[in-house]
Amino acid sequence: MGTASPPCQASGVPDVSQLRAVPAPAFADLVLETWDLHCDRNGREHRTADMGCKQLVLRRGQPFSITLRFSGRAYDEGVDKLSFNVETGPCPSETSGTQSHFAMSDCPEESCWSAVVQQQDGESLSVSLCSPPDARIGRYRLTLETCTDYQGSSYQIGDFILLFNPWHPEDTVFMRDENERREYVLSQDGLIFQGTCDYIYSIPWNFGQFEDEVLAICLKMLDINPKHLRDQNRDCSRRNDPVYIGRVVSAMVNCNDEDRGVLFGRWDDRYEDGMSPMAWIGSVDILKRWKNFGCQPVKYGQCWVFAAVACTVMRCLGIPSRVVTNYNSAHDTNANLTIDRYINERGQQERQSWDKIWNFHCWVESWMTRPDLGAVYDGWQVLDPTPQEKSEGVYCCGPAPVKAIKEGDMLLKYDIPFIFAEVNADVVYWVVQGDGMQKQSIRSSDVGKFISTKSIGRDSREDITHNYKYPEGSEEERAVFEKAEHQKKSIGEEDEGLHLRIKVSEGANKGSDFDVFAVVNNNTDEERVCRVTLCARATSHNGTLGPQCGLTDPVDIDIEPRAEKRVPLRILYEEYRDKLTQDNLIKVVALLNDHQTGDILVAVRDIYVENPPIKIRILGEPMQNRKLVAEISLVNPLTVPLNGCVFVVEGTGLTQGQLVKELEEPVEPQAEAKFRMDLMPRLSGLQKLMVDFESDQLTGVKGYRNVIIAPQPL
Repeated sequence: MGTASPPCQASGVPDVSQLRAVPAPAFADLVLETWDLHCDRNGREHRTADMGCKQLVLRRGQPFSITLRFSGRAYDEGVDKLSFNVETGPCPSETSGTQSHFAMSDCPEESCWSAVVQQQDGESLSVSLCSPPDARIGRYRLTLETCTDYQGSSYQIGDFILLFNPWHPEDTVFMRDENERREYVLSQDGLIFQGTCDYIYSIPWNFGQFEDEVLAICLKMLDINPKHLRDQNRDCSRRNDPVYIGRVVSAMVNCNDEDRGVLFGRWDDRYEDGMSPMAWIGSVDILKRWKNFGCQPVKYGQCWVFAAVACTVMRCLGIPSRVVTNYNSAHDTNANLTIDRYINERGQQERQSWDKIWNFHCWVESWMTRPDLGAVYDGWQVLDPTPQEKSEGVYCCGPAPVKAIKEGDMLLKYDIPFIFAEVNADVVYWVVQGDGMQKQSIRSSDVGKFISTKSIGRDSREDITHNYKYPEGSEEERAVFEKAEHQKKSIGEEDEGLHLRIKVSEGANKGSDFDVFAVVNNNTDEERVCRVTLCARATSHNGTLGPQCGLTDPVDIDIEPRAEKRVPLRILYEEYRDKLTQDNLIKVVALLNDHQTGDILVAVRDIYVENPPIKIRILGEPMQNRKLVAEISLVNPLTVPLNGCVFVVEGTGLTQGQLVKELEEPVEPQAEAKFRMDLMPRLSGLQKLMVDFESDQLTGVKGYRNVIIAPQPL
């Protein structure tokens, strides 16, 4: 008990100025002396204790306890009437669901706010309050009203924050499996998959949804969104609906509508006036920068950063969420489910197309029911905060039911045709010949590969492609395309004829030369003659092509029946060194002309040039609230020194925010950059220590180490 600080108001004494002057009653008025909101105990029971704030944070539909201590005499049920008032938003009203007035009752009501006596001990009264499972989320004000002999008083007890509750069966975000709830609501770190469909790798990410200030920042995001500014009452009244919240978050994570959104997107490799998207390793620093600079957009983000920040916000508000990566993700600007590519006979880009294929693209899946669409569409919903196309006049996307995408239900809300194209569009290569004639090569199975997310409870990849699409070439897939009013051209990789693919030698490491090969298979019973050309260009993960860094002269080859031949292209470090973007990607195109049939085959592969590994050693016994030492190192693989070297380290429960180590001296070729740092683990259990390395020549190098922290001995 006792007087608490004003922000928490978990316990305290009433302000006597709030008491109304009344005539002397037959019974002494019931006067509230102190109260206790039991922030710690309620927080543990509501799974919000790790939120790093001194405020009461609750999940809707779940009871919470408070203790009232009266002065002079005890509460008398036969004489005294107690009631409570809760309200949220700037203009609360009962009709909009943002205010409720309820008296003490004998048993709790499941469909509305309620209060029942738990225990009475002299002048202390324990009360259990409960919100309905469809209550509006947000910051609430709690008031107690007492009445004795028609005379009463009102006491402002304090504030609390109400969140969605995936543990409550009647909540629209209810998730049945406890392991899934732990992963998609409570886990503060994770992995995001990047690279190419031929080379999938992961980067660590600190979601940090329970870190200090993050909840307040998420609520501020809701309060400055344009829908709230236009109609505060309507906006707050709709905050019981995760579909509505999802659209608001999807729009507010980007700033493209000049809505004071969180992140500024940039894809041109020019990040001097901000932070490279590759340098981030967590959402907390981004959200705090946004808040500390007056809600001005943070520079810069790309798809995985937008998705990760949105995932943090959704998890913080109590909506189960995960980051998903789609490889060979189509961006279909004209909604015809076809991506057109124009190249010449040497495999070089002939002209620009507005349609693009991102070698990977990240979005968020959030778990919720869809009463607006029907129970068949309950479950995972796609939310994509990366600004690509407008939805209802705003740069947001979703929530779109994953089941609707798989079934090709294009007419449902929200933005299903765009996401359907991202995982299903055909790719048509138009080969522009010297005489201006164009030949077509269709690759119908290129888009929507290896759709990935982090496995539950493990640092491994779960492939969820089957959630989005039926197997290529299956009857179900063809039926879905017909329903989507798209006639799919089923020209795939034929067993007969010539087959072309691209293979990469081992050792495609930054700083090294490496080989790629056009591999031609003759699957016929007769000799074939063809011409093969290879072209390599630097590229970005969103499909934007850069300078050329490798090209072969056309090579005529004879291939024996049922035989295989390879045409090599050596990619030199001195050729790609200054042309790579920070994505470290090279796109290789192989072009084959079959002299016998006149057919043209095209093969395309994105190659990820690997960064060196970061090594992390833990020295000492990891234990809660005991100093721990981490040794972090990296070897410079290049032929030039690394200047301006910076290590950034963070990890929920291991570090207090970010730790930055700037190296004073350049790191010479083949030399090791190494330093040690002290940690003071605050939380026990499995934690992730995440590291990012930046320099003038190597950027966005990531590493992490799992650390099991033993609980502090009693």
